[in-house]
Amino acid sequence: MSGLGKGISTSSIGVLLKSKGLKVCPVKIDPYLNVDAGTMNPYQHGEVFVLDDGAEVDLDLGNYERFLDVNLTGDHNITTGKVYRAVIEKERRGDYLGKTVQIIPHITDEIKALLREVGEKENADIVLVEVGGTVGDIEGMPFLEAVRQLGQEVGKENILFVHTTLVPVMGAVGEQKTKPTQQSVRELRAAGIQPNVIIARGEHSLEPEIKKKIAFFSDVPVEGVISAPDASTIYDVPLLFDGQGLTEYAMKTLGLRAKSEDMREWKAFLENLKSPKKEVTIALVGKYTHLKDSYISHIEAFHHASAAARVHVKLKWVESVDLEKHGMKLLEDVDGILVPGGFGDRGIEGKIAATRFAAEHDVPFQGVCLGFQLATVGFAREALGLGGANSSEFDPKTPHPVVDLLPEQHAVKGMGATMRLGAHPIQLDPKSTTAKLYAATTIHERHRHRYEINPAYIAKLEDAGLRFVGRSDDGRRMEVLELTGHPYFIASQFHPELRSRPLRPSPIHLGLVRAAAR
Repeated sequence: MSGLGKGISTSSIGVLLKSKGLKVCPVKIDPYLNVDAGTMNPYQHGEVFVLDDGAEVDLDLGNYERFLDVNLTGDHNITTGKVYRAVIEKERRGDYLGKTVQIIPHITDEIKALLREVGEKENADIVLVEVGGTVGDIEGMPFLEAVRQLGQEVGKENILFVHTTLVPVMGAVGEQKTKPTQQSVRELRAAGIQPNVIIARGEHSLEPEIKKKIAFFSDVPVEGVISAPDASTIYDVPLLFDGQGLTEYAMKTLGLRAKSEDMREWKAFLENLKSPKKEVTIALVGKYTHLKDSYISHIEAFHHASAAARVHVKLKWVESVDLEKHGMKLLEDVDGILVPGGFGDRGIEGKIAATRFAAEHDVPFQGVCLGFQLATVGFAREALGLGGANSSEFDPKTPHPVVDLLPEQHAVKGMGATMRLGAHPIQLDPKSTTAKLYAATTIHERHRHRYEINPAYIAKLEDAGLRFVGRSDDGRRMEVLELTGHPYFIASQFHPELRSRPLRPSPIHLGLVRAAAR
């Protein structure tokens, strides 16, 4: 079921296989009909993760990138919409030579072809496929059938089926219950798939007798039943699995030999993460704070920065609408403020107020995408006295459209995959704080936006003290701003959180944490 931890389980298995010197290629299958995640509300599906090539994908691909320290492409996310669109396009071209197009074999063949192609393109030792959804869901059936067929085609010795299930504890008796797992495995077997591994999720570790019971009813060896209790951090999970012998069991079952052995950096990262020397409170002022998955990349970027700075980050979730209702008292006890991206006009004035509070009280500040644009709007209102200044996204009739639609967006009609997306080069002012944080003057970061700083206002804004220290390659688009005289006030049009890694944290998030600690 959703939120059980399939993505973390998949990522953790990838870390363990990679530690053995194997090249791992992760793929996420999402059974929904959307072609990609780009048009989904964060409350529906959590954060939309953007890749270097501009693909808008499921947030689990963010976990894959962070755990495996790789840069993926849109080929690594397969959806029902993507598969059906490809098959229908082939049918319209006549590729099927007049045959009746059916779920089996045409849809399942397309799924298998996509899985094979991505693995072959990357010359991977292991293609790690996460099938999203729940066993028994109608929309997931073609994918289960496709991987069943794949198992027949590549041979049982070359495929490992891992099934993640819930082992709940009944409050009245305090007993771990195996019936949900038994029923789920029965559904999986009905689809023709016998699991090799059961990952049993629950609040606590499996009791030995419960582990044996699951093995007996699932026809899985006891060493193939892996306990996955709640962990203090998701980065503990690879070591948790490895400690139960999952790595060796998977390697033996697949007939693989280790090429190397290295988990030292991972263990060092965990040690730093768990032994901070200070603590800071950073307010995340957002519009979707009731669903933390909406900001999962920021959460993880702060974990990465925490380990690097040896500073524990306590996030304070502040709904921007609440700032409009109750004022700035919600920010008075924080050491830093982050205003992230978002869409729609709800809570916009609260976000602008947060940027002004940080500017006027010397509170370390980071703005991202919409946060970058609103910091500019707030500055234009206060420092330039431009009453009514706004983004034309929220007020099409504003007298001062300090933020305006990208020129190339005026002709765009559709919503899916039409924004400025993916990694683009950025030139940094060598004297800027941002250049020092990156230790570079040319960087590549990921974008997802339709609006930009209006070029007509740039000179006035800079004359008043808002320095645009990062610009696109052609110099036209503003990418990074810093506030003159402020201890730490940096905002970016791009999303630095999307490229943050446990061993290579986002420089701007790390800078915010260190500034907050000072």
